[in-house]
Amino acid sequence: MLLSMNWIKDFVDLEGLDLEELIHRFTLSTAEVEDIIHKGADVENVVVAKIVYVENHPDSKKLHLLKVDTGDKIWDVVCGAPNVREGMLTAFAKEGGKAGGMTMEARKVGGYMSYGMCCSEVELGISADHSGIMDITEDVALGTDIKELYPIDDVIFEVDNKSLTNRPDLWGHYGIAREFAALADRPLKPHVLHDTKQYDNLDAVSIDIKDTENAYRYSSIKVENIKVNRSPMEMRIRLFYCGSRAINFLADLTNYIMLELGQPMHAFDKRRVDKIEVQRFSEEFKFTTLDEVERTIDPSMLMITSNDKPVAVAGVMGGLDSSIFDDTETLLLESATFNGVSIRKTSTKLGLRTDASARYEKMLDPEITVIAIQRFLELMFKVDPEAKVVSRLTDCYPTKYDTIKLDFDKRYVDRYTGIDITNDRIVKTLTSLGFDVTNDGDNFSVVVPSWRATKDVTIPADIIEEITRIYGYDNFKIETTKAALYPVEESAGRNNDNQAKDILVKKFKLHEVHSYIWCDSKKFENLGMDVEDNVRVINAMTVEHTVLRNSMVPTLVCMAHENRGYAPSYGLFEIGRIVKGKRENGEANERKTLGVLLFSQTKTEKELFFELRDIFANLASDIKHKELSFENIAPVHNWQHPKNTVAIKLDGVKIGEMATAHPTVASKVAKKACVVFGEIDMDDFAENKKAAINYNEPSKYPSMDIDLSFVIGKDTKYSDLACVWQNASYEYLTGASVVDNYDDGSVKSISIRFYFSSKEKTLARTDIQPVVDDIIAKLAAKGINMKA
Repeated sequence: MLLSMNWIKDFVDLEGLDLEELIHRFTLSTAEVEDIIHKGADVENVVVAKIVYVENHPDSKKLHLLKVDTGDKIWDVVCGAPNVREGMLTAFAKEGGKAGGMTMEARKVGGYMSYGMCCSEVELGISADHSGIMDITEDVALGTDIKELYPIDDVIFEVDNKSLTNRPDLWGHYGIAREFAALADRPLKPHVLHDTKQYDNLDAVSIDIKDTENAYRYSSIKVENIKVNRSPMEMRIRLFYCGSRAINFLADLTNYIMLELGQPMHAFDKRRVDKIEVQRFSEEFKFTTLDEVERTIDPSMLMITSNDKPVAVAGVMGGLDSSIFDDTETLLLESATFNGVSIRKTSTKLGLRTDASARYEKMLDPEITVIAIQRFLELMFKVDPEAKVVSRLTDCYPTKYDTIKLDFDKRYVDRYTGIDITNDRIVKTLTSLGFDVTNDGDNFSVVVPSWRATKDVTIPADIIEEITRIYGYDNFKIETTKAALYPVEESAGRNNDNQAKDILVKKFKLHEVHSYIWCDSKKFENLGMDVEDNVRVINAMTVEHTVLRNSMVPTLVCMAHENRGYAPSYGLFEIGRIVKGKRENGEANERKTLGVLLFSQTKTEKELFFELRDIFANLASDIKHKELSFENIAPVHNWQHPKNTVAIKLDGVKIGEMATAHPTVASKVAKKACVVFGEIDMDDFAENKKAAINYNEPSKYPSMDIDLSFVIGKDTKYSDLACVWQNASYEYLTGASVVDNYDDGSVKSISIRFYFSSKEKTLARTDIQPVVDDIIAKLAAKGINMKA
């Protein structure tokens, strides 16, 4: 937001102060100032001049030969402006002067010497109008410096809007002036307002608020006989410096009030709008706004109507048919306050964010609606004294905020600030910010002003912030904090998370990622992943974040897709929240899970699959000192491979799944890429008790390994084979693991490595052969034979 120091000076005397230092203090205390612009610094030696002679250039249809009188000299000037005429007063940059980023020098233009330049408003930096040279209508002496006639010199500073999100009172110059007055210890001047009590005997404006939950207050008045169409130059300059373009006097004045008080206003052409209703409609319909765009209005959107005909989207933008035209002489002026949440939702749905909606969604002060109208009339009559008010100021105020009163004492302030701020300083600071303060010894009672009570100052701690920021955070003495230190409470879940992260990063070189629980369903669908079972967000913050994820895998797949081409192989993991439907009470069933994804354009799916299995197995063995079991299952989600999906079990209880990516999904992630992923429930993992570590002294004699391959059925599981040796007590056999499997569609086989060891001797083949023969025989009895 752009702010004018000249405008602020209307309300607080800053004479003798270093403005840049004051702006710096404003940054420290209130809101971040991103830039300071010195307007008028590049305009020098530009004066009011009169064109006393105009002759067309003999060799050019666009150029004119002028004689320009500055009161002290007649200047020969070559000018290409289309609007030059004899007797015209304009802004003239003398030889040696500056305007439009140039220093004026005598030079030939079109074969004729030209001394100085007649300036347009663009060249003076006071508007975007470059249609011709400036046409000065004021009665002013020739040679008068243009900066004496118009407030061209100004200090403009830009405030980061994000800093003002919780401060609706700072969306206008008067609120900013209040901050400067408090910082500079100067009095704040009151508004100069028009007396509207004189119209109390006139007819009221018909106002009917049908939706009092979303329309808090609506004030209106009718004005006729408006003759002035063009705004005064000072108003146009201020609007331009603050980023608003001049349109016509009435539209400019509503924008001016918004920038001054932070209160949006709207002027309707009274010929088209004679009465007001504030309501919502039961069905959708089309409505054309001021920007000439036809928009769809749904039943959730608040509308301003006249005789039930829509004339404006409340708090966002007026309608095209009821807008102010150049020939408008009668108007119905509105100043209202709406529910900020309602306005924000409407603005988001329509994709239409305006200066008005940006302010309304901050929860504006409803007490300012009448003040805005009175200020509008005061400025209007200064410019157009022949205008006539033809109704009373009608105020419909169905929904009022409760008065907020906060009590605290000096000890409370001292405890929070750590410094001794005197009672007088506390009272003076709060009073300068508009708070009503009652002080009884060390006890304080504060009534929060209406412009801070909509959502900003609600608890005593907020009062501490007001006191300390004006006191100056940079004035605090830096001291070491003295506070009791308590041991961090142990949490099995947090410990498991941290251990898992250490293992995944340090041992397996995976990259940790972070993402939101809400996600873009379109991204999932574009990669071939369904979101039908996902919980949908009713009031999504953005159109992209419409569902809550029910698995970590799709998020990781999207990340792999977005990072395709950066590396041939890598692994990602995230520990985060997912939502597995709803509980019986309707609340979301949140679970914490670990998702892991491996991506490679150089390895096979088989290699990646076993790498991922080893990763999960290591997590279980290192953290829980237990072994995982893996069991083939049918795919649970459509992104899992129909054949290569397994359940991950700990102590026989399923805690997750792992799979290779469905070919459709893998092909969309990247060309010629292999993708595998898995996910385990970290809440279930944390609840599983850690096994005790039993130390077995390793044998000093060499061990022996034997690989055996078996032909198995399509539905045969590893556990069907493992039960043979796990349920027996074979001498010397210390373990077994799968080293390979094969499936060509017709024949399926598995290779198992058996480990043998003795603590008493070096084993020979004759020692272990009886065990091998017995295992082969028992498997043969189950129909599982050795591979030929």
